[in-house]
Amino acid sequence: MTKRHITYLACSAALCGSLLGAAPATATHHVFLVHPGESIQKAVDAARPGDTVMVLAGTYRQSVRVTKSDLTLSGVGPATVLQPVKKAKKARKATSGKAAAGKSCAETGNGICVVGTKSRPVENVTITRMTLTGFSRTGVMAADTANLNVHGVAAVKNGLWGIAEERSVHSAYRYNVIRSNGDAGLFLANSITTEKGATDTHGTVVEHNLVEKNRVGVTVRRLRNLTVSDNSVNGNCAGVFVVGDENKPKAGRIVIADNQVVKNNKYCKKTARLFFLQGSGIVLTGAEDTLVTGNTVTGNSGKSPLSGGIVVFKSFVGATSDKNQVTRNKLSGNAPADLINQEAAKHGNKFKSNSCKKSKPAGLC
Repeated sequence: MTKRHITYLACSAALCGSLLGAAPATATHHVFLVHPGESIQKAVDAARPGDTVMVLAGTYRQSVRVTKSDLTLSGVGPATVLQPVKKAKKARKATSGKAAAGKSCAETGNGICVVGTKSRPVENVTITRMTLTGFSRTGVMAADTANLNVHGVAAVKNGLWGIAEERSVHSAYRYNVIRSNGDAGLFLANSITTEKGATDTHGTVVEHNLVEKNRVGVTVRRLRNLTVSDNSVNGNCAGVFVVGDENKPKAGRIVIADNQVVKNNKYCKKTARLFFLQGSGIVLTGAEDTLVTGNTVTGNSGKSPLSGGIVVFKSFVGATSDKNQVTRNKLSGNAPADLINQEAAKHGNKFKSNSCKKSKPAGLC
């Protein structure tokens, strides 16, 4: 963990002291303190828009469901730990927020659920400064949200995803540590269970996160208008995946910039939907109009059909990757090659001004 991530996960004495001892900022904005042994859910239920629920240091064996807007749920740093009520079998079945609407967050295997509806999304919720670990499904799960802000969170050793969202817009994921989760560390999708065309996130950002030792570091599935930048992505089976399919519109108009994508060489067995994974840096499959630029991609090596530094791959259902630009990246030590383009020239993928030694086909460096 870098000093940068330690800084953002640790709560400064000045900040914590001001929050813990402060009177309400206005007559309508309150800080609810939760001590070890108390219910976080009760505080969330009692809070009103604009309020903060502050969870003090300790281990809390509970899950929390947030269904109201304009709420901040904050710990005091990594020492605020949420774990499941009891050890459960891994729940890998992807249940959408809609399907889980009648169940508690704990019953669906999640740590924190932020859940709205299609007609009434939950807006302006912040989740910050805490650790979520050991949940059979996901540390933080969001569905039908707008302007969700997750920062300074450690999502570690959860059964499926560290942090995930669907049917949400304009989210911000910054300065989180996302490690050793069963599938993707960070999973962003238009819909988890429904296959349909890509949706516009209206500018969701994934920035300055440490994402390591997951199956896939960051997965972006059937989305448009999103930025993944300045993240450290290392030690996963695959680093960054942009996934599209035959539905319209395609996934695309995504920026993947200035990330450190290093030695994503864990071995992960194949699944019903995907080859075995090992040694994939950045992969585009079934995507269009995506810019991959300024990334440092080194030491990603494997023998999977998806292995390599930056790989433009035809979708598993035959959809092409079109008009993507791969520019100004620094690549070295990736195998079977630094740059790989499996699409025909007619699909208009451009490779220029990259620093690398080997490409397939030759001439992309």
